Amino acid sequence: MDSPFSHELQIAIRAVQSAAKISQWVLSSDDKGTVEKDDLSPVTIADFAIQALLTSTVYAIFPDDKFVGEESAAELRDNPLLLNRVWELLLRLQDDEARSLCKLPRSPEEMCEMIDRCGFGEPGGSESGRIWVFDPIDGTKTFVRREAYAINVALLEGGKQVLSVVGCPTLPANATGCIDNTTFDPTGSIVFAVKGHGTYIRALVETAGEDILVRRIEPFAASMSLADLRPVSCYHMLDSGVDEAHEAIFTRLGITTRGCDFLAWVLRWVTLGIGLANITVWVYRKRERTGKVWDHAGAMLLFEEIGGKITDVDGKDIDLTAGRKLTGNHGFVAAPRGVHDIVLKTVHDVLYEQGKANLLA
Repeated sequence: MDSPFSHELQIAIRAVQSAAKISQWVLSSDDKGTVEKDDLSPVTIADFAIQALLTSTVYAIFPDDKFVGEESAAELRDNPLLLNRVWELLLRLQDDEARSLCKLPRSPEEMCEMIDRCGFGEPGGSESGRIWVFDPIDGTKTFVRREAYAINVALLEGGKQVLSVVGCPTLPANATGCIDNTTFDPTGSIVFAVKGHGTYIRALVETAGEDILVRRIEPFAASMSLADLRPVSCYHMLDSGVDEAHEAIFTRLGITTRGCDFLAWVLRWVTLGIGLANITVWVYRKRERTGKVWDHAGAMLLFEEIGGKITDVDGKDIDLTAGRKLTGNHGFVAAPRGVHDIVLKTVHDVLYEQGKANLLA
């Protein structure tokens, strides 16, 4: 891909490849060093190590850029045994040829500094410059079950998505049909996009002696109708969503198949971006519940670059400048641009009919 962000894309892909290797080492282990955060969500030694690797690598090349990431190093500073396990995991990359463009921290202290550089970062507005957003392991709950997960790398410029690189170590580059949390192919894939230059998919790693095959995802046809809709959702796996509304919305739209099914939001955006689905709707059960920026930034660009439109349930654009949480939005409605208005109206109709108008602005 020839774009103004070719260098950033190259660095991000190499960093994601090394990050995927870390994740695969931990995935095969029975003890993933899992601890529970204050919000009761799990974090593993892979989350910490990957965030340190991504931040250290990008910071070494773009020291004036800012960073946002899911994890902080507080747990490591309080737990020397856990800190040492994360450090040893990073050291395994020292002799790995695939990390030639990656930069490792020089000490456990620097590792914690790199984690915290983005662990306390905040997205900014139109004057904020370049901000990298990382989710080291999206889908940690499924990751610890040795199921699907993703590594999300995004670059924002002035609060807008300009680059997305997502590592999918369990999803093949030639995936077809319906995929879900249990879809597992160790060859993996990388899905990437640059604003205005389309969405692409390739194998996670190169095969010796072979050229890497990069496939551009075809944009949606202008003639797409409701009959062409194929969903991706998270079926009865999270208490935060209004499952009865989601199912009624799909039924009202004439969607008769269950479609793709993922716990991780990044993988839902990937599924939309590579054309295996083209609609998702998510209404949070409580109006004050919001998404988190690292679960959506960049990954949404994959869908937008093939002709998708994404708003919240009120019809507002997703504001990535609000902070670490997307407090300016409630839920998500994503569909091809040509039918998005119909889908959004259906969402409103169903919520009113189910007595859930309080979930709309």
